[in-house]
Amino acid sequence: MTSDARTGLLFLCLGNICRSPLAEGIFIHLATERGVIDRFRVDSAGTGGWHVGNPPDPRSVAVAEKNGVRLPSLARQLIREDASAFDLVLAMDRQNAENAAREFGIDPSRIRLMRSFDPLADADAEVPDPYYGGDRGFDEVYEMLVRACDGLLDHLLSQPPRV
Repeated sequence: MTSDARTGLLFLCLGNICRSPLAEGIFIHLATERGVIDRFRVDSAGTGGWHVGNPPDPRSVAVAEKNGVRLPSLARQLIREDASAFDLVLAMDRQNAENAAREFGIDPSRIRLMRSFDPLADADAEVPDPYYGGDRGFDEVYEMLVRACDGLLDHLLSQPPRV
């Protein structure tokens, strides 16, 4: 972990163009609305490097814009240095959580499944990858991520601020 007083959050999926940039944008949007964005450092990454440097998938951008959310990042791949740069890695699914620990040295105790913060989901529920589906899948993923990001924010704000 870094000496930064802000809590470092890294949203993680496979290619960093659909789910994790959407989660990043939603979290930033919700934390800004609540006036607490200054308590967090937020980023997203993918375990794969196919899309590095690319903007988010146009369907993620469209669903975000439709809901007043901006997606701020270009795709990047998870790197070993992220193990010490972030306090919490929020994986969209079990496979990427396992890869983060095994291949990138992230302490498993600092990895959580994103939907573990969704009050309508089981703790081991995953955010499905909408990449090969249609627009409806992106709308459904957006709704899951809003609930999960809201629950994550509630959880983090219930803890004392870092010093």
